[in-house]
Amino acid sequence: MYHYIAKAWKKPDTETLRNRMTEWRKSPVFTRVEKPLRLDRARALGYKDKKGIVVIRVRVKRGGHTRPRPVKGRRGKRMHTRKNLQMSYKWIAEQRVARKYENLEVLNSYQVGKDGINYFFEVIMVDPKRPEIMNDSTMKWICSPKNKKRAIRGLTSAAKKSRGLRA
Repeated sequence: MYHYIAKAWKKPDTETLRNRMTEWRKSPVFTRVEKPLRLDRARALGYKDKKGIVVIRVRVKRGGHTRPRPVKGRRGKRMHTRKNLQMSYKWIAEQRVARKYENLEVLNSYQVGKDGINYFFEVIMVDPKRPEIMNDSTMKWICSPKNKKRAIRGLTSAAKKSRGLRA
């Protein structure tokens, strides 16, 4: 079944996707989703349909990664900006969701769409305090104190890729 879901996402129905994104643009930046849109991708990244696991759809504006030139407070030699932000949109989305939902930890994320203005990601979040998560042998690693604020500290998969730790 997951093979066919993945195959359908290779060539999505443009009309349906366009209508969805029109709705998503009008909705809030963070939207809790009952079920993941790309079930195959979510399952591959660790999603399970159980208490303590939440999927949040997030909207991130595209563009604007060039750093602005400083307005004042430096000598001329230090006023130049050549560097751009190296963070991926996915990592930015994960960080924003992590800051919004402080009691949850980011497990992973995946892209569900983009238009001319926004990227849309679904971020899989885990509640490490739930007994369902603590007793799950494949998920209990996230309950450890050393995994607090993973997205902000750059320990998620997207963050490691942006930092050059993964090809």
